[in-house]
Amino acid sequence: MAAANAPITMKEVLTLPSIGINPQFITFTHVTMESDKYICVRETAPQNSVVIIDMNMPMQPLRRPITADSALMNPNSRILALKAQLPGTTQDHLQIFNIEMKSKMKSHQMPEQVVFWKWISPKMLGLVTQTSVYHWSIEGDSEPVKMFERTANLVNNQIINYKCDPSEKWLVLIGIAPGSPEKPQLVKGNMQLFSVDQQRSQALEAHAASFASFKVPGNENPSTLICFASKTTNAGQITSKLHVIELGAQPGKPGFTKKQADLFFPPDFADDFPVAMQISQKYSLIYVITKLGLLFVYDMEMATAVYRNRISPDPIFLTTEASSLGGFYAVNRRGQVLLATVNEATIVPFVSGQLNNLELAVNLAKRGNLPGAENLVLQRFQELFAQTKYKEAAELAAESPQGLLRTPDTVAKFQSVPVQAGQTPPLLQYFGTLLTRGKLNTFESLELSRLVVNQNKKNLLENWLAEDKLECSEELGDLVKTVDNDLALKIYIKARATPKVVAAFAERREFDKILIYSKQVGYSPDYLFLLQTILRTDPQGAVNFALMMSQMEGGCPIDYNTITDLFLQRNLIREATAFLLDVLKPNLPEHGFLQTKVLEINLVTFPNVADAILANGMFSHYDRPRIAQLCEKAGLYMRALQHYAELPDIKRVIVNTHAIEPQSLVEFFGTLSKEWALECMKDLLLVNLRGNLQIIVQAAKEYCEQLGIDACIKLFEQFKSYEGLYFFLGSYLSSSEDPDIHFKYIEAAAKTGQIKEVERVTRESNFYDAEKTKNFLMEAKLPDARPLINVCDRFGFVPDLTHYLYSNNMLRYIEGYVQKVNPGNAPLVVGQLLDDECPEDFIKGLILSVRSLLPVEPLVEECEKRNRLRLLTQFLEHLVSEGSQDVHVHNALGKIIIDSNNNPEHFLTTNPYYDSRVVGKYCEKRDPTLAVVAYRRGQCDDELINVTNKNSLFKLQARYVVERMDADLWEKVLSPDNEYRRQLIDQVVSTALPESKSPEQVSASVKAFMTADLPHELIELLEKIVLQNSAFSGNFNLQNLLILTAIKADPSRVMDYINRLDNFDGPAVGEVAVEAQLYEEAFAIFKKFNLNVQAVNVLLDNIQSIERAVEFAFRVEEDAVWSQVAKAQLREGLVSEAIESFIRAEDTTEFLDVIRAAENTNVYHDLVRYLLMVRQKTKEPKVDSELIYAYAKIDRLSEIEEFILMPNVANLQNVGDRLYDEALYEAAKIIFAFISNWAKLAVTLVKLRQFQGAVDAARKANSSKTWKEVCFACVDAEEFRLAQICGLNIIIQVDDLEEVSDYYQNRGCFGELINLMESGLGLERAHMGIFTELGILYARYRPEKLMEHIKLFSTRLNVQKLIRACLEQQHWKELTYLYIQDSEFDNAAATIMNHSPEAWDHMQFKDVSVKVANVELYYKAVHFYLQEHPDLINDLLNVLALRVDHTRVVDIMRKAGHLHLIKPYMVAVQSNNVAAVNEALNEIYVEEEDYDRLRESIDMHDNFDQIGLAQKVEKHELLEMRRIAAYIYKKAGRWKQSIALSKKDNLYKDAMETCSQSGDRELSEELLVYFIEQGKKECFASCLFVCYEVIRPDVALELAWMNNMIDFAFPYLLQFIREYTSKVDELIKDKIEAVSEERAKEKDEKDMLAQQNMYAQLLPLALPAPPMPGMGGGYAQPMGGMGMPPMPMPAFGMPPMPQY
Repeated sequence: MAAANAPITMKEVLTLPSIGINPQFITFTHVTMESDKYICVRETAPQNSVVIIDMNMPMQPLRRPITADSALMNPNSRILALKAQLPGTTQDHLQIFNIEMKSKMKSHQMPEQVVFWKWISPKMLGLVTQTSVYHWSIEGDSEPVKMFERTANLVNNQIINYKCDPSEKWLVLIGIAPGSPEKPQLVKGNMQLFSVDQQRSQALEAHAASFASFKVPGNENPSTLICFASKTTNAGQITSKLHVIELGAQPGKPGFTKKQADLFFPPDFADDFPVAMQISQKYSLIYVITKLGLLFVYDMEMATAVYRNRISPDPIFLTTEASSLGGFYAVNRRGQVLLATVNEATIVPFVSGQLNNLELAVNLAKRGNLPGAENLVLQRFQELFAQTKYKEAAELAAESPQGLLRTPDTVAKFQSVPVQAGQTPPLLQYFGTLLTRGKLNTFESLELSRLVVNQNKKNLLENWLAEDKLECSEELGDLVKTVDNDLALKIYIKARATPKVVAAFAERREFDKILIYSKQVGYSPDYLFLLQTILRTDPQGAVNFALMMSQMEGGCPIDYNTITDLFLQRNLIREATAFLLDVLKPNLPEHGFLQTKVLEINLVTFPNVADAILANGMFSHYDRPRIAQLCEKAGLYMRALQHYAELPDIKRVIVNTHAIEPQSLVEFFGTLSKEWALECMKDLLLVNLRGNLQIIVQAAKEYCEQLGIDACIKLFEQFKSYEGLYFFLGSYLSSSEDPDIHFKYIEAAAKTGQIKEVERVTRESNFYDAEKTKNFLMEAKLPDARPLINVCDRFGFVPDLTHYLYSNNMLRYIEGYVQKVNPGNAPLVVGQLLDDECPEDFIKGLILSVRSLLPVEPLVEECEKRNRLRLLTQFLEHLVSEGSQDVHVHNALGKIIIDSNNNPEHFLTTNPYYDSRVVGKYCEKRDPTLAVVAYRRGQCDDELINVTNKNSLFKLQARYVVERMDADLWEKVLSPDNEYRRQLIDQVVSTALPESKSPEQVSASVKAFMTADLPHELIELLEKIVLQNSAFSGNFNLQNLLILTAIKADPSRVMDYINRLDNFDGPAVGEVAVEAQLYEEAFAIFKKFNLNVQAVNVLLDNIQSIERAVEFAFRVEEDAVWSQVAKAQLREGLVSEAIESFIRAEDTTEFLDVIRAAENTNVYHDLVRYLLMVRQKTKEPKVDSELIYAYAKIDRLSEIEEFILMPNVANLQNVGDRLYDEALYEAAKIIFAFISNWAKLAVTLVKLRQFQGAVDAARKANSSKTWKEVCFACVDAEEFRLAQICGLNIIIQVDDLEEVSDYYQNRGCFGELINLMESGLGLERAHMGIFTELGILYARYRPEKLMEHIKLFSTRLNVQKLIRACLEQQHWKELTYLYIQDSEFDNAAATIMNHSPEAWDHMQFKDVSVKVANVELYYKAVHFYLQEHPDLINDLLNVLALRVDHTRVVDIMRKAGHLHLIKPYMVAVQSNNVAAVNEALNEIYVEEEDYDRLRESIDMHDNFDQIGLAQKVEKHELLEMRRIAAYIYKKAGRWKQSIALSKKDNLYKDAMETCSQSGDRELSEELLVYFIEQGKKECFASCLFVCYEVIRPDVALELAWMNNMIDFAFPYLLQFIREYTSKVDELIKDKIEAVSEERAKEKDEKDMLAQQNMYAQLLPLALPAPPMPGMGGGYAQPMGGMGMPPMPMPAFGMPPMPQY
């Protein structure tokens, strides 16, 4: 059956691999599809993720990194449910996520494993465990609720589906289990049906089931059905059934009769079984889908078979309902997502024709509203009507598919039936049936309503309209309007009779609803008329209406100006203003005229409103000059200023300051340019300087930056307004740094009498010109001198100030300045007064009045410069008597005493406050000795040295240097550059040091000599001091210094000093001696002070005599000494001796070095003794570890066992590893066994060839690496049983499998390796790699097992890897099978053809050939079959018919010379009308002389070389062949050739038909002449009849008359007369109908005009408003009429305004 005529259409919606889904994840456990909206795929490689495919946009999958065991998308919304097993448990964690909100909705931890789950509704999840079934709602916080327990028949079953009916009262659980022993390949299906209400279960055998709803006739409530399909075996007999049963029958109501039907499986599908069932509620069909891709379609009502076909060559594992389409989706193992839908155009004809089931065809058509049963329905309707079964006829008409019988003819038919008394009229029966079935159409609604209106039953209409039973129309509204306007309006609205709706709203005065409705339906009423109407009665309502119009989409239907004029014509200024303000809010340029208009109206009538509008600033496109003039006339001067753009206008208006708010005027200046603003300011000052000064000052302050400071100052100076200048600059002063501005402000303030401000600015400002200001103030001679004092004090003009004040006899200000303002400048004042020869009494009084506030130093300096120092004697004595410690006071007083020679030594030695340098310097030229006294007192070293050198006072200098004990001073005086050094040293040695009793002075002197590098002089000095019984003979430091100096300068004296001296620092001196390489002296020092360790170190490190060191150690017997000796011995490699010394010293600190040395020299016996000693003193892991190692090295294994059992801190792991690395395996075994390191123990036992123990240890270690090491060792030792035990634990790890395989193969252990892999297949953790590797091994070493292995485990193989192995080993049959399994159909086909002896199978090749992607393989297959299997080539070509180029196939066969071989194929594909096929078949038919087939081919398929074929057969010996040639010429339009052939063969009928079809008058008339010439009178008569349309009557009659054949032409003549009389009758009839139509049209136009007039009469016409009082004659004059032009009318209904 052609796919186009099939009742079920299959379509490939999507292929999962095309959107990136790996084929290995296209399985039942990885793919879910809960509805026709989403597909969810769970991937585990290359990373865990979930792919969500939206079926509305399948090429844009959403991939999220999610780890889960299962994932389900909600049937309706983007909600994802996830299930994952908790590690180490059998519990499952369930989570529900909202993908759009990116939030988790719910989660729950199930106490047992969920083996299957499914969305049973958009709000409910069904959860199936091993024992029970739960429901979990996604709403609220509820937990899963247990619904029922699984029955026994589902134990050990794989659950494949779970469903519930829409009411959730019935539940069904479906599982599958292995088949029975008698038929193991047939999977067994089990079902559990559970009733929620009854809480009961029923166990049944079924593979697939589903719930359905079906409405039984006579029962208004739908029945719940369960449909299930089963395939069972009993005593070797297979039974396949479909059952349809009603659940919960409704008491007292008709129920559904139980149905069952057989499922017919073809022989090739004996082991196939149903895996899914879907219900089409739309068509009441049942779809049963099997695993191998069979589809059974059954009618639900009758359980009748409708269709069966294979829809997928690959197994189907998943289906879901496509409810909106009445079909279903299916997913197969190849990843195809298939959509099966009902072919609405063909299913009914298929059932009625192919199945010959008319009843089912009619029922399908009625239920699904399908075409194809029209004739059947009409015939049945006529039969019922003829039998007066009006009720049945009405029901049939109501249910007729596609409303076939819902026509006016049917209504008329029921109306024509006479009504029997006491019976319901058939028409009402018909309408009643329709109402119960659904909604009436337009005509039915109108007829029924007419009946109801006539009976005055309006309430029935209201009910039917409320229930949406009637189809609303304008005619129905007109009918109802006669009884109810409101109901009619509802009908008009539903019927979208827009003019009628608008008219109805207008009648009800609901104008706002008109706009809303018009917008909704896109209708444009006469808005101007509506607005005029509203305006007459409700002005505010008119405003609202106009505003609503302005907000309409697409703009206001009436121009704003027109609307405004309508308001103004009635003097509704406020309403017009309100309207314009609202619509002009966008402030668009095109609204400039209206903006001007609204402002003009209000400036003339309501200026305050206009002012508010302008203040709001909502308009910017109006006529500004016009508005400015109006504002000026209305007294809105500020608004006029804002709108004028010319300077004269602004100057004219701005002088009205009395009527302008000052702040606004100030702000206005900010809008003007600099020049205009200054001009306006000048005008204001000229008009009223005093009155406008404040405004000008304020404006200048605000906009000084724009106007310029200089311009403003110039303006005020121009009018000599110092007051204005003062106020203006006062605001700007704080922000200006311009000296000129500050000066002008001071000047303005002084001239306006603002002395306090002058004083403040001179005091605070830092920017005025001090010189200029000082001169101005001196010239101004202000009565208050404080401003001048501020300037002079701040800028250093104190002498000038003093001179000015003294000259102007302002002594009070001098005193005030010195005493209160700045006493620090008193010295300058005193100096200037002295220069001005002021009396000393005034100066002394001035000084005394300040006293302690007066700075003494500058005062002394000023007086000293003028040689008037004695003037200060009284002042200084006062300060001293007051306790002053000021150095300057005492310096000055000292100078006065020195000059007066009043016992200066006493002052210099007793006064602690003077500055020694200042006074000493003062004394140098007067008395050097006094200078030395002053310098000594102040420790002025440089000055004292200089003065003593200059005056040869070396004794004083030597005493001072010794007493100072200053290293820097000593360095300076003992420097070789000092020419007086010798004199100083002599004085130090002869006088200063002998006189000194201070050890510190002696020590400092000695250090100074040492620093100066004078060792010989120092030694002699020290010998004199230390060795000659002086006071410092026993001095510790001096003894040290003497020995150290001798070590440095004269080593020969050191040993003598050591023996003679006792009070020195032995350790320190000894170290110095060592550094100086005086080792014997150092040893003597250490020995003398009992420093044995240092002494032995000297022997070992410096003298390097271990023998003397050992002798010394034996003598002193100290541990520390032995320890040093041991270390030295260890360094020299004397390990045993060193260990003995360490033991004597009991020294454990160097155990690491001892261990290292002992290992290097292999003295482990001594090392054991040493480590045992160390363990007694310290607990170190290194010590214990090395002790174990030492035991192992000397083979004392029993001591190792004892030691590790005792408490220890050894690092046993490291020790064991070390022993293993050094091949001490027995010791290592002890260690590894003790610490339970099974991995290392295993490899150790391997080294010891204890393989069984190694396997046991490896099992405990359970490490891949360990297993491999043991396994490989067992293989090498040929312990294959143990190797297999290890290998099974290795090969479950994918990464290690190949390594094991290579190891076995490299050693030739092929059989053992295969046994290992075969054993691995049964492992619980067996993975794809094991199956694949075993396949590769079979391919290499056991090819006879390869095919069986591939077929058994095809889904668990890495096909590509095995393909490579089969290619390598040339197993072509197996390779082909693998290519097919991997969907590499091109390679499969190529392999079959290239290696056909082994790989070819016809059925297999057919299946493969239709799936290849490379088109060339089709033609290669044709060549292949032609060469090897020509008898099957048609079978192959029929399969490839839809894929090959038929022309190319024909060319191939034609070249091969076997065209006849593919005749069946060409016949099958000739419907495609391919030229090559048509010509080939025609050629065959000609050769076979099969003219019937040839004519059929020519008629049905015209794509061939027609002329060529005609020329080929026109000379054929068979008449029928020549007739075909004439037929071809006729079809090709070669009429003459065709007619000639026909005449030649006396085929006159063909010739006449050819003439008739040609329409060629000449040919027809020639044929008539031919018949006359041949005397064929009957043919002449026949030709007239056949060629009636083309033969001219006059020619026919002429030929007949001339050849005496009138009788034979008479039939033609009669026909001709009848035709022309009929044409005349038709013309007359058309004329009459045209006149009638014209009259009807005129009548309709009159009726429409009358209706419009009726609508217009509903509202009064818009008339001009009467003239308003006081508004002039704006409307008093009549509007133009009678051909007169209208009178001009003032704008806006107001009198003309006078011109300004």
